[in-house]
Amino acid sequence: MGDAVRESLGRYREKRDFESTPEPSGERTGAASTGERRFVVQRHRARNLHYDLRFEIDGVLVSWAVPKGPTLDPSVRRMAVHVEDHPVEYADFEGVIPKGEYGGGDVIVWDRGTWEPHGTDDPMAAVADGELHAEVHGTKLHGRLVLVRTERKPDDRDDGKEHWLLLHKHDDHAVEGWDPEDHPRSVLSGRTNAEVEADPDRRWHSELPAAEAAEEVRSSSDLADEDELAGLEALGKEGVWQVFGRQLKVTNLDKVLFPGRGSEHPITKRDFLRYVAQVAPVSVPYLKGRALNLHRYPDGSEGKSFWHKEVPDHAPDWLPRWDNPLAGPGETQTYLVADEPAALLWAANFGALEWHPWTSLTSGPERPTYALFDIDPGEDTSWEEVLVLARLHRTAFERLGVRAQPKVTGRRGIQIWVPIRADLEFDETRRWVEQVSRTVGAVVPELVSWKWQKRERGGRARLDYTQNAINKTLVAPYSTRPAAGAPVSMPIGWHELDDPELRPDRWTIRTAPQRIAETGDLFAGMLVHDQDLPTFG
Repeated sequence: MGDAVRESLGRYREKRDFESTPEPSGERTGAASTGERRFVVQRHRARNLHYDLRFEIDGVLVSWAVPKGPTLDPSVRRMAVHVEDHPVEYADFEGVIPKGEYGGGDVIVWDRGTWEPHGTDDPMAAVADGELHAEVHGTKLHGRLVLVRTERKPDDRDDGKEHWLLLHKHDDHAVEGWDPEDHPRSVLSGRTNAEVEADPDRRWHSELPAAEAAEEVRSSSDLADEDELAGLEALGKEGVWQVFGRQLKVTNLDKVLFPGRGSEHPITKRDFLRYVAQVAPVSVPYLKGRALNLHRYPDGSEGKSFWHKEVPDHAPDWLPRWDNPLAGPGETQTYLVADEPAALLWAANFGALEWHPWTSLTSGPERPTYALFDIDPGEDTSWEEVLVLARLHRTAFERLGVRAQPKVTGRRGIQIWVPIRADLEFDETRRWVEQVSRTVGAVVPELVSWKWQKRERGGRARLDYTQNAINKTLVAPYSTRPAAGAPVSMPIGWHELDDPELRPDRWTIRTAPQRIAETGDLFAGMLVHDQDLPTFG
């Protein structure tokens, strides 16, 4: 830690007892910068509810407490109190500060992303001068925020803190009437403050380096450990693999399933199973309790493929499954339900290179828990045009106040999932998605066709709302796709739609685990099904 950073964090450290609070101590601040400035907003229920707005500047998080929270409404002025600088690792802190400690209460990561200073190359000097303009790229917040100092109150009650005003500029991201309290969930875990208070799932170990300090509070049996992965490597062409508490008979481990991308080596079945073991704990929550349609490629991604839904007779007894009470004669009777990571590994060993969960639960198969948007590019649709359509969806959801999350498909398109309460039928969700899609399409009619047959679309994109039907599916987050390099359908932040390096097949099984380690599960908020679809029109 540099002397300047240590000095900046002096007040922060003086206020806290790190033997009692789980907050990061700041002792080990100084991790290498990623080249992008981070910002975070934490929703903090202490003595009074407030939001903490923090910008990474010169190795610390320069911070303001905003009682009513930031907003996208340009007509609103918020009071903000400039508080002590925080260590940069505080950007990942979510948990419960014990009562009696400074700031005692529950904290969630309400929003986070990157930012750039506007109008200055020295944002710390801008803060000292009393005016900071910040261009933010978060999950919830976008556009230009402005902080302006109004007065200093060096009295005992205010602890010498400066009072500022926070506002949002009139720009393309401004939204009249936008209220942060309408968007109460964490972008890190998808949970509310009350849910974190009741069951915190992360602990912070202040004595450890920042990269090791955040501990997931989850059963060790839910994770593939190094010994289990080493067990896979130790097998010959086939054998019995002990993983996630199950014994799996794995075969043809040296078979090539995907050709390499460019100069990379081809990807074998062993490579594929290793990847599935790495991501299964993250992917299974999106499969749990849902019938699973498997897209099988027994001879690899360049061979013939077919959809497989019926659990075969030779499947192990422990494999979770569901008997569909709605199935008619000749239809699939018994589906795989990947309620545990080992079940997904069984499917992968069975040749399933793609995983497609139902949008409804087995407990209510006729009532979806997601509304799905599929931006399906045509033959002549460029990637930039796909991004235009995705950004228009982003604006639509912001205007509607709907929580949604995009993911690249791993092929050419982008899909967007909207979690909802399971109290609507498919025809209602399909109708709502169609209304939103047609409104978006009307903005750029030259890019969109509504024709059903691909040959009739003139090479244009289709905004496919028809997937909102029982047993119609989209590929699961973190599933591979059948193409060179084994690309992955990867969740992204809304701000990444503006990243010039974004591509629909950017991440593969060789790069996806590191991506997940760096960003966490960006789809986590999609596991909370508490939304009602707003009336449209």
